[in-house]
Amino acid sequence: MSVTELPKVEIKSLENIKFDEYNVKIDESETDKRIKEIAKNQPNFKEVSTDTKAKKGDLVSLDYKATVDGKDFNGSEGKNTQLTLGKDLFLKGFDDQLIGVKKDDEKIVEATLPENFPEKELVNKKAKFNCKILSVKQSEEVKIDDNFAKNLGAKDLKDLKTLISKQINDEYKNSLDQLSKNQILKEIEKIKVDEVPENLIEEEVKILSQGMSEEEAKKNKKDFVDKAKTRIKTGLILNEFGEKNQVKVTEQEVQAEVQKQLRMMPGQEKMVMDFYQKNPSALASLRGTVYEEKILSLIKEKGKANKKEISKVEAEKILKEAHKHDNNHAEEKKETKKKSSTTSAKEKKPATKKAKSKPAAKKIKKVSKK
Repeated sequence: MSVTELPKVEIKSLENIKFDEYNVKIDESETDKRIKEIAKNQPNFKEVSTDTKAKKGDLVSLDYKATVDGKDFNGSEGKNTQLTLGKDLFLKGFDDQLIGVKKDDEKIVEATLPENFPEKELVNKKAKFNCKILSVKQSEEVKIDDNFAKNLGAKDLKDLKTLISKQINDEYKNSLDQLSKNQILKEIEKIKVDEVPENLIEEEVKILSQGMSEEEAKKNKKDFVDKAKTRIKTGLILNEFGEKNQVKVTEQEVQAEVQKQLRMMPGQEKMVMDFYQKNPSALASLRGTVYEEKILSLIKEKGKANKKEISKVEAEKILKEAHKHDNNHAEEKKETKKKSSTTSAKEKKPATKKAKSKPAAKKIKKVSKK
């Protein structure tokens, strides 16, 4: 059995690695704007006088008794039903017929029962709703004060502003932190490493060329070899740094990452959990991701951060530029692949049988796993 001897890796320079670290300074006007948006979405309905007619946006409370062809049906009665007029959340066209009603009015509303109505024989039938209006309430502007803040879980208005400012900052933090990590990875790529073993390069090239035809793989071989060397080198450096600094991944950290994945897919939690329980390789990949993140975080701690305080507008501009760069890079790769396929097609002789299409390339595996 042959054992691959890994090249020696120098990691001392990682402690002096340079990168940009961003802190977004949120203007008070941005915080106030967000709080006003929250207040606008907080309903604050007050009952109006008996002679005030309901209009769009008002909250109408009613009891109703419905019939189809003069007959009662299961679910034909409703007590203290509340509808915000104009939202059309009850039955299509129901709200519009309540515009102009007043408290204590009686109103007959006609509406078609929907496709998903439980009583299948009544689907698409017209029903008559005899409505008794209990109250009409109109929305009042929410007063932004300490009480408003307390209703949202803050100590007072000043505390709410601090929390909202942090919330806005956090919305940019993850994306900006990723840019910092990308800078670190670019710097790591510059570190020299002794010659990478050929068998490791070959394995990585196979991963990079998965899903491609043999012709395409040959055309892109040089590019793949360069990428493979970079990926392997980066993985070796990160692993060496992780081992030297005794970076470990606990079971709790892996489970916390699983929980994060579950939160990202609401309604599909069971499916995601089953996937990880039935696929040990997927769980190992997740562990590798956590391991790499811990290593990069430690490098950030030990490195030399160029701290920059930027505005929300500047943060948006930086992220937009980064996104544009990534898209351009992806388009270049797509165009290169397209040209390669076209050239390959021209060079081929006419075939008697139609070639079967290959499956799409699988997700590339990470090199650095623990």
